[in-house]
Amino acid sequence: MIIYLMRSISLLTIVHQRKEALHNLLAGVSRLTVKPDEIVIIFMNEEIMDLPSLNIPINTYRIDREGYLPLAEARNMAVEKAHCELMIFLDVDCIPAIDLVERYKTAFASNDMLYTGPIRYLSKEASKDDDLFNKLDILSRPDQIRDFNKEISYELFWSLNFGCTRSTFERIGGFDANFTGYGGEDTDFSFSARSNKVPIQWVQAVAYHQYHPSYDPPLNHIREIITNAKLFKDKWDTWPMTGWLRKFKEHGYIIWDNDKLELQRLPDEGEIQSAKKFEA
Repeated sequence: MIIYLMRSISLLTIVHQRKEALHNLLAGVSRLTVKPDEIVIIFMNEEIMDLPSLNIPINTYRIDREGYLPLAEARNMAVEKAHCELMIFLDVDCIPAIDLVERYKTAFASNDMLYTGPIRYLSKEASKDDDLFNKLDILSRPDQIRDFNKEISYELFWSLNFGCTRSTFERIGGFDANFTGYGGEDTDFSFSARSNKVPIQWVQAVAYHQYHPSYDPPLNHIREIITNAKLFKDKWDTWPMTGWLRKFKEHGYIIWDNDKLELQRLPDEGEIQSAKKFEA
């Protein structure tokens, strides 16, 4: 029988080819006003990296799946390996604000629900700034879709920065491992939270997302998105990721209507690269 450390906090992250980002995340953890009691890191489809030592236990594990990144499975594995009752999930590309854990810990003390914190996006050049950790606000911009000043919806939940107790995670049912690769698994998680009557609430625990190349629409993940969108529709009778699906349809990559979604053609490398977002 596993005995979990009550009112203690595990910080959980999953990693694939993000060495510099992970080191910056850990550097951010070293500056926190309240530190987690442990860090759990799951490496996906790659060797476990050598990491700097902190005055916090860092427990590392590996999961391998051929042909896709096991995002849902890796998050579930992180929970299984964690020793604490309170859990904060932070994307590897995120640097925590100095009070992130302190904010979550205060929230955990009052209610048992699904909490999510706001994201600020660091500029492309931010990582080159020698004073990055003292200038996180200056070098970043807020999320333009998710407004901390408005009520957070289940539809807009994102797994970059969230927290819950172990009992809440189990009540939700964890992440559905039928979602393979990129797209939809975090919205499915939040819909499961709503289905199981788990409230969702903002907490002012800011994380700063480090720049990396991204695509709009994400043509580099089109197969996974189609597969996961169909799974989501079968499960919840509504389509997820509609903005991306609409753009796929407009450019002739898919056939999509109320009940049908099929791949019509794959983008070539030039089309994928033309979808890359360029940010300062």
